[in-house]
Amino acid sequence: MPKSAPHPPHDLAPAGLKPDNVTAVPGAPKGVASGMFNVLFGRPLANSEGVSQTVGPGRGVPILGLDALSSASYGPEAALAILIPIGALGLARLQGIMGAIICMIVILYFSYRQTIAAYPNGGGSFTVAKENLGHYPGLVAAGGLLIDYVLNVAVGISAGVGALISACPALQSHTLGLCLAVLALITFVNLRGVRESGVVWSIPTFAFVGSLLAVLILGILKTAHAGGHPVPVLPPAPLAHSLEGVSLWLILRAFASGCTAMTGVEAVSNAVPIFAEPRVKNARLTLTIIVVILVILLAGIAYLSDAYRIGAMSQDQPNYQSVLSQLISAVAGRGALYFITIASVLAVLSLSANTSFADFPRVCRLLAADGFLPYGFAQLGRRLVYTTGIVVLFFFSGLLLTIFNGVTDRLIPLFAVGAFCAFTMSQTGMVVHWRKKGGAHWRFSMLVNGVGAVTTAVALAIIIVAKFQEGAWIVLVMIPALVALFCGVKRHYRRISREIGKALDLQVWDQRPLSVVIPLEGWNRISERALRLAIGISKDVTALHICTDDDEGPLRKIWAERVEEPARSAGAAPPRLEIIHSSYRQVFEPILDFLEKEKKEKPQNLIGVIIPELVEPRWWEYLLHNNVAAGLKTALIRHGGDRVVVINSRWYLREHQPAR
Repeated sequence: MPKSAPHPPHDLAPAGLKPDNVTAVPGAPKGVASGMFNVLFGRPLANSEGVSQTVGPGRGVPILGLDALSSASYGPEAALAILIPIGALGLARLQGIMGAIICMIVILYFSYRQTIAAYPNGGGSFTVAKENLGHYPGLVAAGGLLIDYVLNVAVGISAGVGALISACPALQSHTLGLCLAVLALITFVNLRGVRESGVVWSIPTFAFVGSLLAVLILGILKTAHAGGHPVPVLPPAPLAHSLEGVSLWLILRAFASGCTAMTGVEAVSNAVPIFAEPRVKNARLTLTIIVVILVILLAGIAYLSDAYRIGAMSQDQPNYQSVLSQLISAVAGRGALYFITIASVLAVLSLSANTSFADFPRVCRLLAADGFLPYGFAQLGRRLVYTTGIVVLFFFSGLLLTIFNGVTDRLIPLFAVGAFCAFTMSQTGMVVHWRKKGGAHWRFSMLVNGVGAVTTAVALAIIIVAKFQEGAWIVLVMIPALVALFCGVKRHYRRISREIGKALDLQVWDQRPLSVVIPLEGWNRISERALRLAIGISKDVTALHICTDDDEGPLRKIWAERVEEPARSAGAAPPRLEIIHSSYRQVFEPILDFLEKEKKEKPQNLIGVIIPELVEPRWWEYLLHNNVAAGLKTALIRHGGDRVVVINSRWYLREHQPAR
């Protein structure tokens, strides 16, 4: 790819995406609306307060580890769901499948430890692939990650609500509504800032880990005491009779589904900048804690599922019970430990989307900084978070949940393709990185990342083949589509940079005369102010009235008395009045036609269009007016051409106007 053109200045970014004033708190807006914003989202943070928004490993685990940790609850279940047709035979295969997945997690752990050290400013898949493999591989990795983050939000929330339904089956008919409510809550907390989300998510994270580890330890002790055949406190659902034999294809499909337990491992490497100093040490410690806990949970769930003969159930069937719900009931019954653990599982599964809310906006920021997404994605909001990315993630996750009605099993086939695509690109990029950089132990480092690249590439191929007909093809279509979108945005910014980016000296010798046109609905104080402005900047002024009926007499008479006569008395040339009849009650088209005629008759002139506009003090008062001015401005900007200058003349309606 050719070298990037210089970025347009930030003033060229769309105005609607510019952040609130975060330069200094004293300059923050005041008033009732601002006060409500401060209560909901917290006071605006100044740029200087960014240091206080960093976190240590204690808060890094709930912010960046929820995705990986919560996948322990639906990863084994996703594999068991594929093994339902072979009944009890599937349980014997689960431990081998989870063992292979755990080996891959360990490989990725060592690989990403190296990535964190090599890229202390954030070594996400996009950065690593772009710098070592080129822009297009980097964009493929970024597209895969963005899709994975959206799917992670949808899968995590739907799995959490599934856990709630396991405990309260009466809520099954409200699945989608519960999913959207949880999504709104997570979005709200993340809009309040990094530290806020770390504090909020810490309690459910530690409750989840503590309670589930207690269940696993209790179950393992009971299994050991019973010689490997424990008696369940509450029997799990009976396993289906085997409907088919064990085949390699079935095992590969189960492995592909179980690989969803690996998503989220890369999150820490994406977000190294949010850690307090020493960044690399804190990020590595956070990654270690996450991976150790995840491996213990996956191994324990796989072992006890086999020991207690627990299989998966279809989420659509009545009285659905998740694998974890059956496991906890079998080990400890439905007492206090059951409800504490299920409540923490629900919270962590639902809140596991927080990892995506931490990393999705950061990937978007990196893309925007290189011109592959609108620059608004790279700008911090009032709470020093990338607000635009958070809102976009909220929208697409909600859309996905709505399309699939909040059911996890329908989303799983789409999952993991994007993540493993990013894994493979990142690890391959690290191999090239070590080869170019050299240094001490570079061969060993390259070997570690090379093993990671090969294993994730093999897993990606298995996932694509195994899940292609179940929906993985959608992701394979979406990634190239996103790459095309990124490239289209980049071309747009390059075109703007070529046309207006080069600064010129002020051309004071090339002034063009200005003709002014004022569209008038009638004669009033707003019209009079606009006309005074026009007379002050030009001697060539035309008032234009579009008449939608046949009676133009009143305005002609008023114009002669109120405009022409005072102008002549003052010794000035009176402005012209043009009245155009519109038989089909059109307004914009006659104005545009008149401007075209003016441009032809005055080829050297600029045409200034002054639009009189009423500004109401309350937002709801705009609903009481037709707001033609806004539509006319849009039409002039789109169709007026480069010789038409749009000028606003605003009349601010006073809030307390005495009645007359």
